[in-house]
Amino acid sequence: MRIIAGSCRSRPLKTLRGEATRPTLDQVREAVFSSLGETFDGQIFLDLYAGSGAMGLEALSRGCGYCWFVDVSRAACGIIRENIRTLDMAEKSQVLNCRDTAALNLLARRGIQADLIYLDPPYEKQQNRKILHLLAEKNLVAEDGRVIIESARDDADPNDSACWVCYKEAVYGITRIRYYRKNQEEKL
Repeated sequence: MRIIAGSCRSRPLKTLRGEATRPTLDQVREAVFSSLGETFDGQIFLDLYAGSGAMGLEALSRGCGYCWFVDVSRAACGIIRENIRTLDMAEKSQVLNCRDTAALNLLARRGIQADLIYLDPPYEKQQNRKILHLLAEKNLVAEDGRVIIESARDDADPNDSACWVCYKEAVYGITRIRYYRKNQEEKL
């Protein structure tokens, strides 16, 4: 696993051994960032089920200004911290070792609004509908922000709220990526 583009291009990343995490494939990461605009200018990125931190580190490498990495696994958070140190990104990031809902509550109390939020929970443990509701309820997405959800190819659209519009989706092998933005006609 490596960083694909930006200031840390081709730099290697460590991942957890075994099958405890499922890193997002290079092809999928490249496609996601191509869809989002390839480079960024200081945006805040939230990598909610971070695993190795590859998505958030890719975002930082491409110009995002800050990244919040969240993972419930202590071992995964250790790998993320190691990758952050290796890439010299400590000043642009923070790792939260907690559950998704605890992290969202903490970020809401701090008044954080992310420009880009990436959700890639273990496919069999997804609560994407609940997380989309919490993101809207706690006003965690910036006005022009986007939420990207990686799920199994056959999973149904988790959005049942008028707050979000799925404006794009794509399939890569067993993976489906859905892109959401706020519904400008609905007040969150």
